[in-house]
Amino acid sequence: MVKQYAEFPGRICILGFGSIGQGVLPLLLRHINVNPENVTIVSADPYGADIALKYGVNFQKRRITRANFKDQMSRLVGKGDFLINLSVDVSSMALIELCREVGALYLDTCIEPWVGGYDEPKLSMAERTNYALREKALKLKTDAPTPTAIVAHGANPGLVSHFLKEALLNLRTDLGLNGKKPTTREEWAALAQRLGVKVIHIAERDNQRSYIPKQVGEFVNTWSIGGFYAEGNQPAEIGWGSHEKYFPGDGREHDKGRKSSIYLEQPGFLTQVRSWTPLEGAYHGFIITHNESISIADYMTVKNEAGEVTYRPTVHYAYHPCDGAVLSLHEVAGKNGKIQSKHKLIVEEIMPGGIDELGVLLMGHSKGAYWYGSQLSIDQTRVLAPYNNATSLQVAASVLGAVVWAIENPEKGLLEADEIDHSRVLEIAKPYLGVVTGEYSKWTPLEGRMPEDQPLFSQDIDAEDPWQFKNFRVS
Repeated sequence: MVKQYAEFPGRICILGFGSIGQGVLPLLLRHINVNPENVTIVSADPYGADIALKYGVNFQKRRITRANFKDQMSRLVGKGDFLINLSVDVSSMALIELCREVGALYLDTCIEPWVGGYDEPKLSMAERTNYALREKALKLKTDAPTPTAIVAHGANPGLVSHFLKEALLNLRTDLGLNGKKPTTREEWAALAQRLGVKVIHIAERDNQRSYIPKQVGEFVNTWSIGGFYAEGNQPAEIGWGSHEKYFPGDGREHDKGRKSSIYLEQPGFLTQVRSWTPLEGAYHGFIITHNESISIADYMTVKNEAGEVTYRPTVHYAYHPCDGAVLSLHEVAGKNGKIQSKHKLIVEEIMPGGIDELGVLLMGHSKGAYWYGSQLSIDQTRVLAPYNNATSLQVAASVLGAVVWAIENPEKGLLEADEIDHSRVLEIAKPYLGVVTGEYSKWTPLEGRMPEDQPLFSQDIDAEDPWQFKNFRVS
């Protein structure tokens, strides 16, 4: 029997109906008691209209812009309704303010600017970062009760913040430390500091493959091509740890805001780091900028009475996308950042056996490294939910968990994933995440790179402290 987690009498509007929207819809209708006639999908193109028809929900083909969003969206969401924003090129801040005005709940999977917000020539590099977008969004926080608006809650950002909290609890148990379960930001940060966690990678390896090889002049991916390309073109961003001894030559600090992260003067799709997952082992991943790199570092910061930072972990994404996407990025780099004219999202044509391994890798503590997360195969995905591959289902499951939490907590104002109940979200998401597991490793970024291992190559490493960013970065 399918478990229903919530009843929702209002209207639900899903803005954007790409791979994630199509994957989310069946889960929402399966686990939330809502009348399909009260669900409306708004998309700039007709792709997926047949899926909407199959489920008996409304489908409207229209493009939401800066000029028309108030008029168009206020017809679809009002008091007691829910806007699930899965679009690109539509301002999250504008939609959050609209939902607050009309009394609607809100959720998105990343903080989006209006079209051009990532590559407007007039913007400085600092203004093009996710740090800048997050700072703008957090200005919408208020002490007054307002409708719940959860920002940046997909798989990552989103689900990985909940993985992190579970990993910290597991690590505490395995180290034989006692204490009550943290409930506040300060308590979670104090636990991470007590455990000695210096570095947190959002470590992901997607090895799903298509029967049809990538063609020249084609961008292939397992999730939004436009979204991946846009964030890959932003500067690489890193939550900057208090233990770091070296500052990268192309690194830049922010001069305002929470100052929990830095950025590099090069795009994420050109920036690689060394990382590790249980099934893949050691690999090279891209530092694609994501909200969680900044929000986790901020959330896990400890300050003294004078306001000085005494502890903060280094946090960043270490993403090895599917091999077709890696080839696509290589081709983009060769064309100086220009994206291919042909795009292909692979779902039904994925070969059996592919897995998306997504988790958090905690390093620097006394047990070395600890990875905790989801190992979800395409074979499991096809049994669990339609219109998904392993990558999209990890996002869809997280969206489902956050939507239910928002319905249960409708007046919490603007929140990030780090601020909501991780146990409740994981309870709802786990049935769709395949194998959720943790594994320890003695791996460090110095493995196989010491002079005695590679005497023919000189490498700028810090052998005394393996957890320095310079050791992870691939030159």
